[in-house]
Amino acid sequence: MDGTVTGDDGLGRPPWAANDPLLREYYDTEWGLPVRDEQGLYERISLEGFQAGLSWATILRKRPAFREAFHNFQPDAVAAYSDADVERLLQNPGIVRNRLKIRAAITNARATVALREQGGLVDFVWQYKPLATPEPATHADIPTQSAESVALSKALRKQGFSFVGPTTMFALMEAIGMVDTHLLHSHRRGSSGIWPPELKTSQK
Repeated sequence: MDGTVTGDDGLGRPPWAANDPLLREYYDTEWGLPVRDEQGLYERISLEGFQAGLSWATILRKRPAFREAFHNFQPDAVAAYSDADVERLLQNPGIVRNRLKIRAAITNARATVALREQGGLVDFVWQYKPLATPEPATHADIPTQSAESVALSKALRKQGFSFVGPTTMFALMEAIGMVDTHLLHSHRRGSSGIWPPELKTSQK
């Protein structure tokens, strides 16, 4: 058993991306590819924070509404949000209406802007890219956090970020290609260009 599900196109995908068309499209075209722009990375951190305790499918379906509600996740715009904006967002049925998560998105926008004095969010996050990536044959082989995600979580919290726990940060690292947790038999393994299949390394 290689852990993948073969689709009607003959390609292998993990079970979570095998059936739902939206998740399949996300997996095939976006998940695991490098994100190296501030706005894109801030968006990913925000959405990972909103996802805590929920399914990623829920967040993905709400992403257009999130983008509209949060000025397309432009850090400067969100950093200027007031208490009135928080109340406005809490009335928006298209997003996750959780006060703590909404405030975290605003707090993190301000922290993102402040980080520009230290080289910016992108370089700050990417400095925690590990020297090796997992080689999961099945979903059970995929870790939920790592030494690097723990360190990144602590570092971001020190910079004023919230909703950036080690598990959430590992999910971020997977989503932006910092680690490659595509199953070994997935057609997407090595697609980031950071961890080519022929250069597989493992964390054991």
